[in-house]
Amino acid sequence: MPGVSEVRDLLRRTAELAADYLESLGERPVFPDVTPEGLREALGGPLPDEPSDPETVVDELVESAEPGVVAMGSGRYFGFVIGGSLPAALAADWLTSTWDQNAGLYVGGPSASVVEQVTREWLVGLLGLPTDASIGYVTGTQMAHVTGLAAARWHVLDAVGWDVGPQGLAGAPPVRVFVGEKRHVTIDRALRLLGLGAPEVVAADDQGRLVPGALRESLGEGPAIVCAQAGEVNTGAFDPLPEIAEACAAAGTWLHVDGAFGIWAAVSPRLRHLVDGLERADSWTTDAHKWLNVPYDSGIVICRHPESHRAAMTTTASYLIQDEGERRVRDQVDWVPEFSRRARGFAVYAALRSLGRSGLTELVERCCDAAARFATAIAELEGVELLNEVVLNQVLFRFESDERTDEVLRRVQEGGRVWMSGTTWDGRKAIRVSVSNWQTGDDEIELAVEAFRQAYGQAPAR
Repeated sequence: MPGVSEVRDLLRRTAELAADYLESLGERPVFPDVTPEGLREALGGPLPDEPSDPETVVDELVESAEPGVVAMGSGRYFGFVIGGSLPAALAADWLTSTWDQNAGLYVGGPSASVVEQVTREWLVGLLGLPTDASIGYVTGTQMAHVTGLAAARWHVLDAVGWDVGPQGLAGAPPVRVFVGEKRHVTIDRALRLLGLGAPEVVAADDQGRLVPGALRESLGEGPAIVCAQAGEVNTGAFDPLPEIAEACAAAGTWLHVDGAFGIWAAVSPRLRHLVDGLERADSWTTDAHKWLNVPYDSGIVICRHPESHRAAMTTTASYLIQDEGERRVRDQVDWVPEFSRRARGFAVYAALRSLGRSGLTELVERCCDAAARFATAIAELEGVELLNEVVLNQVLFRFESDERTDEVLRRVQEGGRVWMSGTTWDGRKAIRVSVSNWQTGDDEIELAVEAFRQAYGQAPAR
């Protein structure tokens, strides 16, 4: 096994390779020109019988894998609401792997536990949420939904005298779950994983916003959960949270908010009105690896009712050394589905500390301004139809036909200068541009517009 000096040399070499990659982001194609077969040939083959030199392994990994790496950290990547990695967050993520703490119990890493408490205080303050709300750090919004909705399930059933922990769901009072027509699919999967089945769908308007009147007509008596969203994934639109919260309060219904990226509008005085009523919900979710620009994987769930949150998640075993209320420490396993996990709080802490309140506000507003500039410029191109009200960082548009839209997008993607994804909106093909990266500026926006201008001129008329 390598000694300490060899490990230092290996890490120094790895840092050089990582820096080389980051410095190449401005020039390299955003999406690689590779085939699965080519990557398998480069990376595959039989497992060696004998140990290999670690530095050789890293060098060969970079040589074989980097041709298939998507430049998601580039300011020219506009797909899937994906941010990059802030320098401080990237460095903290390296340290997270180096420290190798098991962030399940306080005794597995006291600093990992405490840093999550500190970032909880910062986050609820930034987002305007209840100061005593609980928090959990998970892989992404998918598992954040599972956690938040598990807390909701426990809470609404407990209110009618059913303890879902020991009793399970067989024979339990039915829990009705209401979602908007344009909710994200991770909500449905979370409900399926929790045994709650398919939700009841409430109508949405032409921007994807849940219609409060339709919700009020649907709500009734008995255990119920409403899932609203702050930031529709195609349009960026926000459900009318004040009206939804009022309807939920009147019916005694748990309100869960999917804020995967849109919840960060709360940090901007200019955009805060979009999330009016957010603080009235019972649980909230977001992805730090989106707009906060920390490395994967980093999802966050926040809950107004810590007792329900903990009751839904906690577990114990005879061999564990857990908080029994006397040490005033936080065992992370009480708040998330995982026993063993990496200490995700360090990267979130570093991102928030490096940005500060004003830097985070500037990041969010700059991305929104860039999206607005792109929308204005793209709408001036021949054949373009803008499909959304650009209220945040999402731009949704199409060309004069589905075929023309697909062809122009294909040409832009193959050009490699920028990348964004296609989607379907109200049964028609469309193109979705998301501005979420801390490095995206005027040059990247102009490049994206020019890529579409050229691709449209090259695409055959349909």
